[in-house]
Amino acid sequence: MGIANVLALIGGVALFLFGMQLMGDGLKKVAGNKLELVLWKLSGTPLKGLLLGTVVTAVVQSSSATSAMVVGFVNSGMMTVAQSISIVMGANIGTSVTGWLLCLSMLGGKNGWLSLLSTDTITAVVALIGIIWLMFSKKEAKKNIGGIMLGFSVLMYGMAAMSDAVAPLKESESFRSLLTMFNNPLLGILVGILITSLLQSNSASVGILQAISVTGAVSYAAAFPMIMGMGIGASIPVLLSAVGANRDGKRTSMIYLLINVFGTLICTVLFYGANALLHFRFMQGDVPIGMVGIACMNTLYRIAAIIVLLPCIKYLERITDLLLRSKAEPETKNTKQAAAEVQLEERFLENPVLALTQSKDAMCKMADITEENLFASFDLIEHYDSKSAEKVIAAEDLVDHYEDHLGTYLIKVTGKELNHAETLECSLYLHTVADFERISDHSVNIQEAALELSEKKVRFSASAIDELKVLENALRKIVSLTFDAFRSGDLKLASQVEPLEELIDSLCQTAKLNHVARLQTQVCTLQQGFVFNDLLSNFERVADHCSNIAVALVELHADSFDTHEYLSNIKNRQNAEFQQMYEEYSREFAFFS
Repeated sequence: MGIANVLALIGGVALFLFGMQLMGDGLKKVAGNKLELVLWKLSGTPLKGLLLGTVVTAVVQSSSATSAMVVGFVNSGMMTVAQSISIVMGANIGTSVTGWLLCLSMLGGKNGWLSLLSTDTITAVVALIGIIWLMFSKKEAKKNIGGIMLGFSVLMYGMAAMSDAVAPLKESESFRSLLTMFNNPLLGILVGILITSLLQSNSASVGILQAISVTGAVSYAAAFPMIMGMGIGASIPVLLSAVGANRDGKRTSMIYLLINVFGTLICTVLFYGANALLHFRFMQGDVPIGMVGIACMNTLYRIAAIIVLLPCIKYLERITDLLLRSKAEPETKNTKQAAAEVQLEERFLENPVLALTQSKDAMCKMADITEENLFASFDLIEHYDSKSAEKVIAAEDLVDHYEDHLGTYLIKVTGKELNHAETLECSLYLHTVADFERISDHSVNIQEAALELSEKKVRFSASAIDELKVLENALRKIVSLTFDAFRSGDLKLASQVEPLEELIDSLCQTAKLNHVARLQTQVCTLQQGFVFNDLLSNFERVADHCSNIAVALVELHADSFDTHEYLSNIKNRQNAEFQQMYEEYSREFAFFS
């Protein structure tokens, strides 16, 4: 084998790897760039996770890519370690699909009409169609399919180049002797680990082994341990992907390594033990294995290993827990800040669908904290408690961290290539994240007013307390409506916010006038009046921020952020629906006097 053959082999490997990446990228685009989202949302049970991991890996052509994606899910808190294990198992099976795809290079014949079905002819036709669609089609879908077809063609040309480059080795006795050394299981496993560690791709390693198999020098006895070793070697890029991840992210990356190590150990013991007793004919001597045989062995080995390990998911989780022990840390401000950050995985920025999905999740958690905090501050008005007040202040600090990290993260998302719907969704989140934080600020303001009431031993009159109670109930209603509408994207709920906001404004103005009347009749004091007005101002502002969120939701679906026009329309046109809701709220939230 001369220098020309070595260079041809290197070129073939390069084309093979590039074609595999090109085809995988095209398949992801055709799938709507939502494969990762499907993987996250539908991986509820071990069986679902196994199937989804298999399918997604078959599409992206890389178990390492799927596993690295899952590390990101776990690191961001969107998925648990237990959920990730079955997906990683499925990724191990899905990566064997590439081997079967490469078997297409054996199609057809060299003479007569069969030559029309040969790999060379099919690859050429696919490449021609692919490049035409990719370069000249105006439809994005056709361009993506063209990319897939071109990737497939490059992959097949790379495979053919590798096979042609190693063809002279058919006659080399020294090459045969070298491969015979790999009949030793331990040596074969080590070689498989080394090759895949260098190439960073299990599919590529198996493809090269298939290319070499055309020389007839690769035996079943040599191929099997190398295939097992290649699975272990593929864990290197997954482990590298977890650098900088939190503890659970690192545990997930370790799962990939453990699955392949335990799979190799179990299959080595069982298979070679059975071979020692039964003396499998294909394992005796130097029985050559072809491309189909390697693809079959690769798939069967992976399926067998997963069948054995699938019932052991909880034990695999415990092993990673023991290997990476958690460090107990006191609950500090930094810990709380990390709690906010963990929901915003930087790895997802290259996939806007995932980035926006986890941003929505983080905002929903932010909304939960804000809602609970506001309602807790209401309770302090009548029954002030220092421990409860401290919780309100601490929760507001956490909400501040959410706003800081969400704002920074969403700005980064806007710098990526977004489609129209993603741009609008990102704008919605940027518009509303500040409103959530402001509502939490008002929780602290209400807490401070409650503290002043407690320290100065100020008590409101019965009528003032009744008015505050009515307003508190109205605010609980508008906040719950708004936040539920945001969580679910329900426009019907969002449309119910504005009439209630109008009523709350009216009730606050009425309460202020009533309090002035009480001051004039000396039922209430001036000191009470200051605190009472502070509370009313905070109530009004909370309702205003709820209105902002609801308007942003409605305008998002109207494909516009012209807030002024929207509000003018619903207030000025006096439509029946708005009036009906306003009257219903007026009956539900009315002052007693």
